[in-house]
Amino acid sequence: MNNRITISDLYKNKQKSKIVMLTCYTAPIAKILDNHVDILLVGDSLGMTVYGHNNTLSVTKRMMIDHGKCVVDNSKNALVVIDLPFGSYETDKIRAFDTAAEIISKTNANAVKLEGGKEISETVDFIVSRGIPVMGHLGLMPQKINLKGKFLSVGKNKIEEKKILDDAKSLSEAGVFSFVLEAMKSELAKKITKNFDTISLGIGAGQHCDGQVLVIDDLLGLFGNFTPKFVKKYSDLKSIIDKSVKQFSKDVKDRKFPTKKYSY
Repeated sequence: MNNRITISDLYKNKQKSKIVMLTCYTAPIAKILDNHVDILLVGDSLGMTVYGHNNTLSVTKRMMIDHGKCVVDNSKNALVVIDLPFGSYETDKIRAFDTAAEIISKTNANAVKLEGGKEISETVDFIVSRGIPVMGHLGLMPQKINLKGKFLSVGKNKIEEKKILDDAKSLSEAGVFSFVLEAMKSELAKKITKNFDTISLGIGAGQHCDGQVLVIDDLLGLFGNFTPKFVKKYSDLKSIIDKSVKQFSKDVKDRKFPTKKYSY
């Protein structure tokens, strides 16, 4: 029996309570997060957090399927969404559907996520109309890092604001059930949340969104390469791990481990 949160549940509850989403890539983290979140996002951010790449562009469909299946198999409550990796959906809508269908069928996830606005609205409509729910992604789009050269916030002027509002309208009309709003001015995110029924999930987009999302490695203080302004670190696991491994190494070198207690 499937007791997972559904898209209908999210819409019913969004007026009563903020929606919580976190990225997730591994079994032990999935088991922990599943008790506390509404949505688990198997994000292509794993390219940076898990594999140590400089950006998300080298992430493959195989990676997303393997990590996606792992998260689905080790959770039972949260809705699971998987990113379509860069290069797997942009060229045409049929290829995009084939990618989405393969990922869903091989992982049993509930939805896929695509980055982009008006330029992918026809693709989104094609995928949704064939039975696969789609989450959108507006604002800062990591898969387009090479256009800017670095990660920058958006919505700083009227031209940017109008484009993003037009993109949000296109995605909503195409049938996305939600969109991630990343690194944009709070007032712009507020307008999008107010103007469209689509669920808005903010990451660096202020407090007016229907819910919030962070990268789990940022939240836990595991990813130290770069910390965006919008990240609140709730733990410093990097220091805890470093301290623990340092002590283990010292105990081994000093012949204090293993003792009789830890031996057969």
